[in-house]
Amino acid sequence: MRTEDVLAAIATGLWRWDNASGIVSLDAEAARLLGLPAEPAELSEAAVRSRFHPVDWNEIDGVVNLAVAEGTLAEARLRIMDESGRVIRTVRTRSKPFIEGTDYQLVGTLQEVAETQPGTAARTPVTGDWRRSREAFLLDAGRALAEARSTAEVLRVAASLSMPGFSPDGLAVFGVSGDRLTIIGHHGHNAGDDGPFSDMPLDTDYPAAEVVRTGRAIYLPTPEEYRTRFPATWPLAQRFDRESWAFLPLIVAGRTMGAWMAAFTYPVSFTPDERSVLTTVARMLAQALARAGVAESERELSLGLQRTMMPVLGPAIPGMEVAARYVPTGGGLQVGGDWYDMIQLPGGRIALVIGDVQGHDVRAAGLMGQLRIALRAYASEGHRPDAVLSRASRFLYGITDGAEGDHGAARFATCLYLEVDPASGTLDIARAGHPDPAIRMADGTVMLRPTAGGLPLGIVPDTDYPTTRLTLEPGETLMICTDGLLETGGHDLETGWSRIRTLLERHDAEGESLEVLADNLVQAVHGPGSHYTTGPLADRREDDIAVLLLSRTGEPLRAAAARRTAMTIAQAEPERIAAARRHLRELLHDWADPEQVDSAVLMLSEMVTNVLVHTDGDALLVAEATGDHGKRRLRVEVADASDELPHRRRPGEMASSGRGLILMEMLAHEWGVDPRGEGKSIWFELFEDRDGEGLQGVAF
Repeated sequence: MRTEDVLAAIATGLWRWDNASGIVSLDAEAARLLGLPAEPAELSEAAVRSRFHPVDWNEIDGVVNLAVAEGTLAEARLRIMDESGRVIRTVRTRSKPFIEGTDYQLVGTLQEVAETQPGTAARTPVTGDWRRSREAFLLDAGRALAEARSTAEVLRVAASLSMPGFSPDGLAVFGVSGDRLTIIGHHGHNAGDDGPFSDMPLDTDYPAAEVVRTGRAIYLPTPEEYRTRFPATWPLAQRFDRESWAFLPLIVAGRTMGAWMAAFTYPVSFTPDERSVLTTVARMLAQALARAGVAESERELSLGLQRTMMPVLGPAIPGMEVAARYVPTGGGLQVGGDWYDMIQLPGGRIALVIGDVQGHDVRAAGLMGQLRIALRAYASEGHRPDAVLSRASRFLYGITDGAEGDHGAARFATCLYLEVDPASGTLDIARAGHPDPAIRMADGTVMLRPTAGGLPLGIVPDTDYPTTRLTLEPGETLMICTDGLLETGGHDLETGWSRIRTLLERHDAEGESLEVLADNLVQAVHGPGSHYTTGPLADRREDDIAVLLLSRTGEPLRAAAARRTAMTIAQAEPERIAAARRHLRELLHDWADPEQVDSAVLMLSEMVTNVLVHTDGDALLVAEATGDHGKRRLRVEVADASDELPHRRRPGEMASSGRGLILMEMLAHEWGVDPRGEGKSIWFELFEDRDGEGLQGVAF
């Protein structure tokens, strides 16, 4: 005898409930116990749910969730109802959830049990329990609709609602466009069924149109009543084989914004309780659609602002490749004060600009747009980078200083402006409180390039912005960005730079385009895996991200493949000596002998300090490493404007100076002092494959 025959003989059926698809599979006995034809069937969750007493369904829902959480059996007693809401039998279910990721399948049995004695819960009137179940249903429906963030999500939630005791087979949401009725969405119909209803005049003799005109619900419990009240449109509805219809107004703030139709394949009398449920759902649906419409309008406004304010990179630069990204992450309308720009200049030169206006709101976005236009105007007039930023600072100060109220409070902006000569690769950079640019060299070495800078724009109306000149060699890539790329995710500038530097070093300049690198940079900070690289700071606030990449194409020449860097240490910035030491260590990150690196850093520090202490000018540092790995030569040169040459001295035991040349003799393989027309330069050289005399035993 088969197992199915044994189970049927003892009035026991099998069922399988797939949570992911919402499909419930029943064998013949389980179908019979649910009041259906005694044959295997696959039904929707809503169809099966309608056969259970609402109170019992709510109870088993909690039991199933507990069984899923604990991995135990789910057991419950359920009352089965017919289409009229009368209890026809009581069954007991025992089932086991099989969990697959976030979904599960519930497999179990249904067994009929003896009727309970009169006066027990199974014999109590269904109506009273239905009213209690209605409250639970409305709470769940309200929560689900409140969480929907788009019109499509609202319609999906509305389609999945299974009302206690009765569930619609077809749903449609109508909207109003001018003097015409349109369909926003529908469920339970085939593709193309909405054609006759999708664009209908409001004066049409159709229930939804009348509901919109009058703001009053229409209930049609029978086809005869539908045909009698709306004979003109009855042929359109007749082909769907429905038995009852409810058309309810969607009202928000006293205005009817549309109508909701719920259609049933079985007769519904629309009792006061049923009408109350439908009316409440219609109100919640109207509120949810209104919220979704506002959210979608805000998103469209945000995208429109971004498209308007963020430029499309201009024509290709001969011999160069450009890529840029902007990601607004500040919240609200998703607009902020970060921006980038590319400006065509006279003579074939190109200007690249990146900046960040303080704030993440609409005012910041508005100021950003004004500042960007001003910068374009000043650049197009032919001003040099320092003059462009000076004028921009005066402009921003003028439009924000002295404004009244919180919304007009003075704001500042950071900015980096650079001019590119595509023919030579020369970059003239002016910086206003912005992060320094970074260079990825042809061999994969990545370094921050310290540049002279001034105050952020808008703080002081008359500010000077010194210009730094760099040369971008073939095969090298320049990165400029806003601080959001570095500090998002709990990072400070130092730890954030370490994260970005790793990505730049891994970039395959030959096999990957600059667009791929731009995507990787953004994904590392704001993509799905970014939570793995959060920084040490407790503050996890996000910030807007703007990044601009410039690469000089072409095969690196042998001579140009050398690592070379330069920076200026001003008299007023002695703290940049530490930056110069760190800069040299980055240049020599893969040098074979770490003791030689320590020696080079010590000599550099001594040379720069001597310039700042014994002259009145600035120090210009130039460092270059050439040759094959393991056989490279490092040449470090520090120049100043003083004609006074250094002298060898014999410092006493307690002297605080006078040991510079002694250190050079002990640590450098070669060194010297070269007079120039105006000033001098002192230099030293180290060779990677040569051991320097006296390196051992020197205290650093």
